[in-house]
Amino acid sequence: MVARLVIAAPSSGAGKTTVATGLMAAFAGRGLAVSPHKVGPDYIDPGYHALATGRPGRNLDAYMCGTGLIAPLFAHGARGCDLAVVEGVMGLYDGAADQGELASTAQVSKLLRAPVVLVVDASSQSRSVAALVHGFASWDPEVRIGGVILNKVATDRHEHLLREALGESGVPVLGVLRRAPAVATPSRHLGLVPVAERQAAAVSAVAAQAEQVRAGCDLEALLALARSAPELHTEPWVPEVAGARAGGPGEPVLARTASGGIPVTGRAPAPRVAVAGGAAFTFSYAEHAELLTAAGAEVVTFDPLRDASLPEGTSGLVIGGGFPEVYGAELSANEPLRKAVAELARAGAPIAAECAGLLYLARSLDGRPMCGVLDADARMSERLTLGYRDAVAVSDSVLAPTGARVRGHEFHRTVIEPGAGAQAAWGLRQPERRVEGFVQGGVHASYVHTHWAGAPEVAARFVERCAGGPVA
Repeated sequence: MVARLVIAAPSSGAGKTTVATGLMAAFAGRGLAVSPHKVGPDYIDPGYHALATGRPGRNLDAYMCGTGLIAPLFAHGARGCDLAVVEGVMGLYDGAADQGELASTAQVSKLLRAPVVLVVDASSQSRSVAALVHGFASWDPEVRIGGVILNKVATDRHEHLLREALGESGVPVLGVLRRAPAVATPSRHLGLVPVAERQAAAVSAVAAQAEQVRAGCDLEALLALARSAPELHTEPWVPEVAGARAGGPGEPVLARTASGGIPVTGRAPAPRVAVAGGAAFTFSYAEHAELLTAAGAEVVTFDPLRDASLPEGTSGLVIGGGFPEVYGAELSANEPLRKAVAELARAGAPIAAECAGLLYLARSLDGRPMCGVLDADARMSERLTLGYRDAVAVSDSVLAPTGARVRGHEFHRTVIEPGAGAQAAWGLRQPERRVEGFVQGGVHASYVHTHWAGAPEVAARFVERCAGGPVA
C-alpha cells in the first residue's frame, strides 16, 4: 500500500512539472521516501524528479509497455516508499493519437486507482475556472479528481474570485501559486533543458519549486488525499523475472581460459556493457540497466564528452538519446573515443544506438566528424518529428529477430541521410509506412526509442550476443 497522487492539467503548459517536482521535493524535505513517476515517454522531467527525491525517475507508458505493466512498474519503483507522485502528460485526457484514452494520464490514474490533482493555469480567468474544473471532473466518472491547485494567480483579489467560483464545484482548492520566475526551468527545441546540463542551477530551481509549493499548498490535505487511495492489487515488476520469461541466456557458453587456450565448458564472466551518459546522452529509462544486469551483464557508464576511451573490457555498447547536436564540437573533438567506438563496431561487437546514439555513429553531424560507423550524415532540421510508432524488425539484429514487433517513440529535430541502410532496422506503420535505421554487423541504430520493460527479450538477446551467443 503506497499513498499516491497523480498531478494532471487541462493542457500542456499549466505548470504540472513545477507542481509535481515541488511536491516531490517538499515531501522529501519532510523526511518521506518519495517515489517519482512520469506518464508517457518523456526523459527530461524524470531527471528533475530524481533531483527532488534522490530516487530514479521512472516512466509509466501504457503505449510502449502495455496497460498490464503500469501497476507492476509503479509498484517496482515505489517499493519501500511512503508516497508516490506521478506527473501526467499533456492534458488529462490526451493520449496516443487515434487510440482513445490509451497512454493518457486519465488512463494511468485509473490503472493505479490514484486520485488526481488538477493543476489549472488561472491566468486570464476567474469564474470560468469552475466550469473548466467541473467539465474535467465529470467527463469520466472513473477518474477521481480530488482537488485543484491554481497556478499563475495574479493577486489576492484574483485568488478570492477563483476560490469563490470553485466553492460551487465541489472540488476543493488544495493550493494557490503565484507567478514566480525563480521556479522557471529553461526550455530548448525538445523541451526543458536536462538536469545534467544545468547542475547547480537545476538544484536551485528545484529548491525554489519546493519552497513555492510549501508556501502555497496544503501539504497535509494533499498527503491525506494520497493516503485515501485504495489498495493496489498487483505484484511489483521484477527485472530478473521479466528477463527469464523473455528467454534470457540460460545454457552456459564456451569460455576461453585466461591464457586464450582451449575453450572449456562453463559460465562465462559477465559481459561488460558500456552505457553512454553525461550531458550529451541523458535519455535513458532506469529499467534498461536493470534488465541488462538481470540478463547477466555488468553495466558501466562512460561520458563521450570526457572519456578518451571505452571502459576496459567493453563487450557491448548502448548509446541512448540526448542532445549530441548541442555538444557536436566537443563530441567531434574527442577523436580517441570516436576511433574506439568505430573499432568496436568493426570488430562486430553488439552496439545499440537510439536517436542521439544514431547521430553519434554517423559519419558527420552538422558537418562535424562523428564516429563514422554508418555511411550517413546528420544535421539539425526545422521540423519536429514526434509521436508513437508501431515497429517491426525488418532485419535480424542484436536486438530483435526479423519480424519481431515493438512499440516505440520518435522525438527529434534532426534528419539523417540516408534515412535507412542497406539493411534497415525497423519498418514503421505510423504516421506513414517507411523503413528507417541501420543494421550493420553488430550495430542496431535507429531514431526509434523503445522501452525494454515492454520487450524484455531485447535486453536478453543483446546480453546474449555480448556474451558470444548465437547471432541467429
